[in-house]
Amino acid sequence: MSEPDADPGQRARRLVRAADRAALATALTDDGAPFASLVLTACAPDASPLLLISDLAEHTRNAGADPRVSLLFDGTGGLDDPLTGPRVTLLGRLVRDDTPGLLARFCARHPAAGLYAGFADFHLHRLEVARAHLVAGFGEIRWIDSADWRFHDAGAAQLAAAGPDIVAHMNKDHADALALCATRLLARGGGAWQMTGIDPEGCDLRLDGAVARLEFASPVADAAGARAALVEMITIARAAS
Repeated sequence: MSEPDADPGQRARRLVRAADRAALATALTDDGAPFASLVLTACAPDASPLLLISDLAEHTRNAGADPRVSLLFDGTGGLDDPLTGPRVTLLGRLVRDDTPGLLARFCARHPAAGLYAGFADFHLHRLEVARAHLVAGFGEIRWIDSADWRFHDAGAAQLAAAGPDIVAHMNKDHADALALCATRLLARGGGAWQMTGIDPEGCDLRLDGAVARLEFASPVADAAGARAALVEMITIARAAS
């Protein structure tokens, strides 16, 4: 994960936004022993991780008693030597979040979640990140505080409001362009790639069980900026074909 052009917070956010799962660490309620479990994740526009978890799950009961948790995101897949690859551990407090639009954002990232998202015992939670520990590669290790981790942009709220319409438009009218971006810009296999979400730093794609991340060249502030960034990426992808 060698990105000399990116600050550590941005490098960490890229990894987290690109992932669709993480290892969640909580403390058992009976003796405080560490307990790790696999969870599905999505991201709020500011990159805060979102989890849709059941009240009946062991990790949810643990976090209810002690909301201090950590999430490990692994970006080392496909490497011959995983220890040379990127990973980031986020530490913070897990809190329930019923902000309108976030549950729909999670379910777009994970379509199967729609089957249980309405169950009475399932609730969306957000990690309030206190700090992050980034291992960007062998010997590239540093702590990142909350202020440097979180994405700050006044236009994020405007883009979040416009996001569902942008996603629907791209999937309905520009599905071929999304597939071209996936194959030409990300070296992914062909198929009916769909956009599942958009934020100031890029957009998320999905094909069956596979996910992919298209990063904008620079953050966008609103819907107009997102459109310009998407047009630029599509133009580059077409030129590459």
